[in-house]
Amino acid sequence: MAAKKVLIVYAHQSSASFNSAAKDAAKEVLAAQGCTVEVSDLYAMKFKATATVEDITGDVKNAAHFRYAEETKLAWEEGKLCADITEEQRKLTEADLIIFQFPMYWFTVPAIMKGWMDRVLTLGYAYSEERRYSQGIFKDKKAMLSFTTGSHESMFSADGVNGDMNVTLWPLQNGILHYCGFQVLAPQIFWAPSRLPSEARGTLLEGWRTRLQGVLAEKPLSFTPLDCFDGEKGFQLKPEFQEKNASKEYGLTVGIHLGKALPPNSQMKAGV
Repeated sequence: MAAKKVLIVYAHQSSASFNSAAKDAAKEVLAAQGCTVEVSDLYAMKFKATATVEDITGDVKNAAHFRYAEETKLAWEEGKLCADITEEQRKLTEADLIIFQFPMYWFTVPAIMKGWMDRVLTLGYAYSEERRYSQGIFKDKKAMLSFTTGSHESMFSADGVNGDMNVTLWPLQNGILHYCGFQVLAPQIFWAPSRLPSEARGTLLEGWRTRLQGVLAEKPLSFTPLDCFDGEKGFQLKPEFQEKNASKEYGLTVGIHLGKALPPNSQMKAGV
């Protein structure tokens, strides 16, 4: 197997953090397998989180009514995106696997990482109306979320106070990663490490190291292919697929559940 390139997009302020240890473990284990590993340490880079007109060098097409997606698409086509975006796009273009390593803030990624997604995944470069979801631009790349929570696992269950983690993950994994075409690997979730003794945190890291030994060969999560939806009718699920799933106990996915019970762990484990 050819050597793979891995990009770790990392968002934590402290080198003493569990997230830092998880990032370092990924670098070490993947490099030992012959991978080339790059890390975008967003806080160390002072990466700009806000998507603004300053992301474009030179004039914009319509300054009176600035529309970020359309203007950055033109800038990408003309080579006029600012340097920090083009450098991150270089890393992403070269990568076979992207790992997002972060502490979960308010049920999602930290603002600085969301800013990376907003700014780096520009229209034209990362997605288009014709190329998205299963037909997306990055369909030959794999991506995964690796993150810590502040709450225990029981709190993120279907009966827990925070609600089902599968629901929490849907906007990130489907709405960002799968939307851009990535094959989305099951997330690596470190449940409330700050509430655990050091020995238990060490056990979590060893589990992560073990998983990383075979992560490049993992099968991705399942999403409903784009051609199951009728583009001429508002991208609604085609009748034949509605009928095919009418008698099944669970819906297709978290977001496209057809009024049925949510499929268990569809955003947490591959092959379910």
